[in-house]
Amino acid sequence: MQARLIRSREIASEVRHFEFEAVGVDRLDFVPGQFVSLTAEVEGKPITRAYSLASAPNGTNRFELCLNRVEGGKLSPRIFAIRPGETIAMSAPLGTFTLREPARDSILIATGTGITPFRAYLQAFLAKGEPQFTLLLGARYETHLLYRQEFEAMAQQHPQFRFWPTLSRPEPTWSGRSGHVQAHLVEAIDGRMDVDFYLCGLAQMVDDVRAMLKDMGFDRKQIRSEKYD
Repeated sequence: MQARLIRSREIASEVRHFEFEAVGVDRLDFVPGQFVSLTAEVEGKPITRAYSLASAPNGTNRFELCLNRVEGGKLSPRIFAIRPGETIAMSAPLGTFTLREPARDSILIATGTGITPFRAYLQAFLAKGEPQFTLLLGARYETHLLYRQEFEAMAQQHPQFRFWPTLSRPEPTWSGRSGHVQAHLVEAIDGRMDVDFYLCGLAQMVDDVRAMLKDMGFDRKQIRSEKYD
């Protein structure tokens, strides 16, 4: 299968949002939280990397990705160089980092491009009115709060959604939450034990939050995670 680039745009330094279409199919079916693998030949060898889908299925063959350009990486610089109309090999969507069924009230915790599958979750489920979601999004700097305006608009429109951005290296002008996402976990839980947790991002964050939740008495079945290191 091939993916043809429609357009791309920079959303933070060295981070780009891509809109693709799957060539030769009218509809690309997937579950929010799944990924596609892209493959290109680099220095004479095929290189494959998996990327979470950044959009919910919409009944068409179009899908979105959010990629960080990795310094010294083999594939991300190649993808960043793709121009609209050009194609790259792709796999069918795969993966199990999806919402449990039936979906329950959930706390989503992300750092960096780990936000990608959660954007897909929220696009798919917020319009249904349930379950409740709290999104803890961590970044070093305000400019790296990916999709911030989208999430702020979602929070305004959907009362069952809370968006809590937090910065580990805030400027003096920042008036929001500060520190790592772990610092705000207890507040987000607010004493409840009947919630599920989805963690995506840096390995250190994922490992720390899993350990905290275990110490609080949450069952491992309530926790799903993906590491982006």
